[in-house]
Formats: sequence, C-alpha cells, structure tokens
Amino acid sequence: MTHPEVPLAVTDTHALIWAIGDKRKRLGKHARRLFDRADDRKGAIYIPTIALLELGEAHHRGSVTLKLPFQEWARAAFASGKYHEAQLTAEIVCVAQGLYAIPERGDRLIAATAIALDLPLITRDPEIQKIAGVKCIWS
Repeated sequence: MTHPEVPLAVTDTHALIWAIGDKRKRLGKHARRLFDRADDRKGAIYIPTIALLELGEAHHRGSVTLKLPFQEWARAAFASGKYHEAQLTAEIVCVAQGLYAIPERGDRLIAATAIALDLPLITRDPEIQKIAGVKCIWS
C-alpha cells in the first residue's frame, strides 16, 4: 500500500536499522525517500521506544554497528532533529490491545504508536501491513 509523501512518519526497527547503516538501499523507494527527507531536514521520523530498545539490543549483540556507543548515538539522533522520540504511553498500550492479529508484542506496540500519533508507519512487515487502521509506507 502506498501513500503520498508525508513529512512525518513512525519507523519500525528493521527500517531504522537499514536507514542508519549501510543498507539503506534495502528500504523501499518511498520508505527511503522519507529517511532522505529527514536527513535533508524536510521531515522527521518518530522512533518508538520499543524500536529504540530493539536497536540497542541488536547493537549489544553485535548484529548492528553504530558509529558511536549506543547511548551517544541515541542522544545525537534525537538532538539532530531528524528523529523524534515516540515514548511508550498508556494510550499506546491500550491501542495495542486491539492489535493481537500482529503476533509479536514489539510489532504491536510499534503499530499502535503509529495509530496513536496518527502517522504512517515505515515497514515492510506483512503482519503489520494487513492490519486495518495502520497506514504503511514501503515501496
């Protein structure tokens, strides 16, 4: 499902990992364009708390390489204006309760974040893309 370009979006974990690393070409065309717009300060990407946690865990395991220690990377990312923190709130948890068709808890919370913020979600996850109410951007 494609949507018109928007200046703001929420990212899932895999899209974030590919966008900040050397795998940006793995992103779909529209997804890559949103990250590029954020780099050019013509938009911004919201990072859900759970996606930030998953990024930190992947970095700790060594499956993701960051140019800075994780804590420094996160602070710099949010200070850059390209990324905004999407904190896990009670509202998001309540929205996620209606998304059990998405099997993974983290994915439910990421989708619920996009719904609660009324923003599209950058994801290629088919489990999320088939859920009504979640506007997804990828290809």
